[in-house]
Amino acid sequence: MTKRYGWTKRILTNFIEAQTYEKYLSNQTNFDMTLPKERKVQAKLAVKDEYTFDFAELSPEYSEHELEMQLVNNVRAFLIEMGGDFTFIGNQYHLVVGSRDIYIDLLLFHRRLRSLIAIELKIGEFEAEYAGKMQLYLTALDEQVKLPDENPSIGIIICKSKDKTFVEYALKQSNVPIGVATYQLSKSLPEGMREMLPEPEEIARRFRIFEEK
Repeated sequence: MTKRYGWTKRILTNFIEAQTYEKYLSNQTNFDMTLPKERKVQAKLAVKDEYTFDFAELSPEYSEHELEMQLVNNVRAFLIEMGGDFTFIGNQYHLVVGSRDIYIDLLLFHRRLRSLIAIELKIGEFEAEYAGKMQLYLTALDEQVKLPDENPSIGIIICKSKDKTFVEYALKQSNVPIGVATYQLSKSLPEGMREMLPEPEEIARRFRIFEEK
């Protein structure tokens, strides 16, 4: 991957620390059932099981719109986290289906797969109806946006959490390629640094002292 994408030592180190390889191995998709053999492996390498959006600056009670805007405002960091072959097309991508307006949270393009990638963001747990909604998005993209020389579109649903068995059941009967991933907003603190920090109670005590001053 370093040879293919020209990663610097710093970027490679970040990917290793974020366990990116493991996240590709454990991803959840229905690509085995929905993609031809020649595209299946590359597509699986395009979807992680978990993404780290540690560049996002969000309020404690953030909304899906806030998360989306942080990804758009930090699009370079977002695309690096997604992988080396993604390009950004737009957010709240508007399509009309019959008399209804639909909006795709984020629309990307994957250069090696030559596919449009629709991304749906959810700040809660994965629900089965998200897969049905994504199927509508992908059908609309293939009918209205996909160019003749491009491959069928792929969907990625990114949620705060998921039940892996529930996801497996939800994707089993879908006839379009969908992956389901989770996200975290910060990397876990290394053990060595944890030992250097005071206990939560001590931090709270120091804040009280600071406020009293």
